Amino acid sequence: MVQSTPLFNYHIGWKSKGKHPGRHKSNQRGMGIEFAGHTTLLSYPDPRRIDIRQSIRDPLGEIHVKIFNQRSATPVMIVCDLSASMNFGGKNKKIHIATEVAQSIAHSVIDRHDALGLIGFDDEIREDWLAPLSFRSRHALPLIHELKKFTSTNKSNRAIKDLYQYMPRERSLVFFISDFHMPEIELENCLSNLMRHHVVPVILWDKKEYINLPNFGIVTITDPESGKNNTLFLRKELKEKIIDSFERRRAVITKVFMNFDIPPFFVDTHFDATKMTEYFNQFVGA
Repeated sequence: MVQSTPLFNYHIGWKSKGKHPGRHKSNQRGMGIEFAGHTTLLSYPDPRRIDIRQSIRDPLGEIHVKIFNQRSATPVMIVCDLSASMNFGGKNKKIHIATEVAQSIAHSVIDRHDALGLIGFDDEIREDWLAPLSFRSRHALPLIHELKKFTSTNKSNRAIKDLYQYMPRERSLVFFISDFHMPEIELENCLSNLMRHHVVPVILWDKKEYINLPNFGIVTITDPESGKNNTLFLRKELKEKIIDSFERRRAVITKVFMNFDIPPFFVDTHFDATKMTEYFNQFVGA
């Protein structure tokens, strides 16, 4: 039996400007249930909406109608880091977990009838990993399916500085999947450029990177600040320094995100869709 992709519930904290019907609050006039006020029948010629009481009160004898806001769709972008550090791990590499996360996001977006787009990047914005924003899933889903097979070739994530140029003009919900092993200033600059959007950082950290290391032996470690791989002869004292380095890095990037009022969402070996629902309920006002 094929296991279905787990879905999660998400919402936005602003009114969508999208004209396409959906499930989010919007400022678009339509057949919704959110009362938005009155106007004249000439301004909004819909006799079904005539408000008799309001019309009787008008000293000029104008016919008034009730106006409502419809529920609208909103753009949702998936941004995925394809740099070399995403290859970390054995059978369950970070890129595999990223695929798991992206699939859950994509199917949740499709379930809510929102528009979906995908951006993959490493040293550059990858044209072969771009799916334009669309209400049809035929662009993004095949790429996400292929993501699990992707192998980076010792590339960095310096194209993070260019991401804002590929974002929709309309305010969007952006799921940013990465281990965020990058210089702090580059992350800050990226978030500054994305401030008009709502970013949800999905941070992939594998305990095998720092906690579940052996006490003795030769290992390859990813520097949590630069993202570069280093081969080390591991001893107990060095292992403790590595763990401390990662914990300090966790505190630093959490602080960076919180400076932009963006709580991070950490993922270890498995993506839990239920926890993502809880994240939105806790941190994103409806």
